[in-house]
Amino acid sequence: MIQTAPKRILVTGGAGFVGSHLCDRLVNAGDDVVCVDNFYTGDKRNIAHLLAQHNFELIRHDVTFPLYLEVDQIYNLACPASPIHYQHDPVQTTKTSVHGAINMLGLAKRTGARILQASTSEVYGDPEVHPQDESYWGRVNPVGVRSCYDEGKRCAETLFFDYWRQHRLEIKVARIFNTYGPRMHPDDGRVVSNFIVQALREQPLTIYGDGSQTRSFCYVDDLVEGLIRLMGSEASFTGPVNLGNPGEFSMLALADAVIRETGSVSATVFKPLPEDDPLQRKPDIGLARKALAWKPKIELQEGLSRTVEYFRDVVSN
Repeated sequence: MIQTAPKRILVTGGAGFVGSHLCDRLVNAGDDVVCVDNFYTGDKRNIAHLLAQHNFELIRHDVTFPLYLEVDQIYNLACPASPIHYQHDPVQTTKTSVHGAINMLGLAKRTGARILQASTSEVYGDPEVHPQDESYWGRVNPVGVRSCYDEGKRCAETLFFDYWRQHRLEIKVARIFNTYGPRMHPDDGRVVSNFIVQALREQPLTIYGDGSQTRSFCYVDDLVEGLIRLMGSEASFTGPVNLGNPGEFSMLALADAVIRETGSVSATVFKPLPEDDPLQRKPDIGLARKALAWKPKIELQEGLSRTVEYFRDVVSN
């Protein structure tokens, strides 16, 4: 059996929710992993268990500034992903998406590394088609409160494809739909963590609008598998490719599921729908099935059970 040398892999945003799970997988696979994070939303506790590993290295760094390393692959995950965090400093959010992409693409160009961009379903905005496939160009407000994230990610995709066309970089672009699981920030404002924390604290679950708006929820382990498959796919396959769970749930249905899973007696409280909040979001994953032989395996009930178990410890401490 031919032994291949470990790859040296850079993960920006590696101490975040998704990034830390990706680092786990890559370290366990025997690759040499360099985790870069400025800890704006990342948490050192997410990767503390990896610090003693010989094939893991942590660097505190902001990707809006250049970084000089020798790497074989780059996963560019750096950017706050929850509305509370990305709207707190919207200019910095845009800079992270745009300047960060430029700096990581420059690094990939210099080293010849393959680079993957963690884009988002938010590039589709409040969609006019349902479900959303990769050919849909989106309906995004360029001057709204969410624009720093939505348009920043759209610009990053533009940069990736221009570097591919102009410099022949090996790029991969993943459009990530709602993802949940352990290590989510308890106060990040995303609906799964909000509902679980509120339920465990026996507080009313906050539902925005009438609760009929829908989302699709992908467990983090499934997403990480998709990212790794995308990175390892043929060079000719650039994406963009949707990665998410096509199961669709209303906010009312999710609230009921969380209350059942936690055993909570929480009620629900309704508040106005935030500006530009999409009414529907569901991925068409036909391309991921065909090109990556990927589909999510963990259903919402199982994923919620694992996530609730994690948050029981967080809330009790």
